[in-house]
Amino acid sequence: MAAIPGLDHRLSVAPMMDVTDRHCRYFLRQITRRSLLYTEMVTSGALIHGDVERHLRFHPEEHPVALQLGGSEPDELAHCAALGERYGYDEINLNIGCPSERVQRGAFGACLMAEPALVAECVAAMQRSVAIPVTVKHRIGIDHSEDYAFLHRFVDTVAASGCRTFIVHARNAILKGLTPKQNREIPPLRYDFVQRLKGDFPQLDIVVNGGIRTWAEIEQRWTEADGVMIGRAAQNDPWLLAQADRRAFGESSAEPTRTRVVSAMTRYAEDQTRLGTPLRHIVRHLHGLYRGRPVARRWRRMLSDHAALRANDAGLLLRALEAVEQREFVLGEA
Repeated sequence: MAAIPGLDHRLSVAPMMDVTDRHCRYFLRQITRRSLLYTEMVTSGALIHGDVERHLRFHPEEHPVALQLGGSEPDELAHCAALGERYGYDEINLNIGCPSERVQRGAFGACLMAEPALVAECVAAMQRSVAIPVTVKHRIGIDHSEDYAFLHRFVDTVAASGCRTFIVHARNAILKGLTPKQNREIPPLRYDFVQRLKGDFPQLDIVVNGGIRTWAEIEQRWTEADGVMIGRAAQNDPWLLAQADRRAFGESSAEPTRTRVVSAMTRYAEDQTRLGTPLRHIVRHLHGLYRGRPVARRWRRMLSDHAALRANDAGLLLRALEAVEQREFVLGEA
């Protein structure tokens, strides 16, 4: 599958550290063909001083897929963006939303909201180095100040650099005293800020992120912004995305089945384990596939078979599928 021009941000899956690796993205792509997928954040330092192939390789079926970068040095980010384009990514996204203290020590992430001119310089440098879109993901503010004017100034300044797409996590980032998990839960959601932003910048592509878990919530947010990005909902209940191609993108083709998805992931796991990939790195992303169904616990238990995981036996997936299908048949007959 070739890279896709003119990316559609109507529905996307957020960059999540220790979640949206290449195995997770391949899995989600079996469920939705159209939703835009994002990598975990990759720091500019990791690409400049580390193993580029390990950080950037991905399966061609993952398209459309965006690379999220973290950094604050325009020249370094421009170099890394060019690497991302060379590897075939469809978009480069700059992380201005991560509140972790480790990221702050690197002088990037959410703390850069206080330096919109520097963010604009970074975006401009990346845009000069690539032909693919450069986008920004950020919060509505930092610490405890709820000041819409701060958000407006940030977007106005960065948009002047040529950035056209802003992905807005509709919470403040508390830079001290909260863990990254708490920063996803404690600061109040202000979707009204995102709606005002779209009204003030109708020419920009505004995507809303944060706390969106159901199709009813997704459809409500579509009335206020151009697109929706979901995060933990896709991790915890990946089958939510089975309706994405129809509801978000108007596709008329049949929705996927879990049987087809597991079969595809078995073939993928067979290929990957032959290359030395530990099976547990793949199957951990599938634990939520039957979430909310009576067989969910059995499915998770079977995927946690230590002997099969140690043996790197990709057949574990088909055995688990057979077991839950038999159980669902029995429950259906009861």
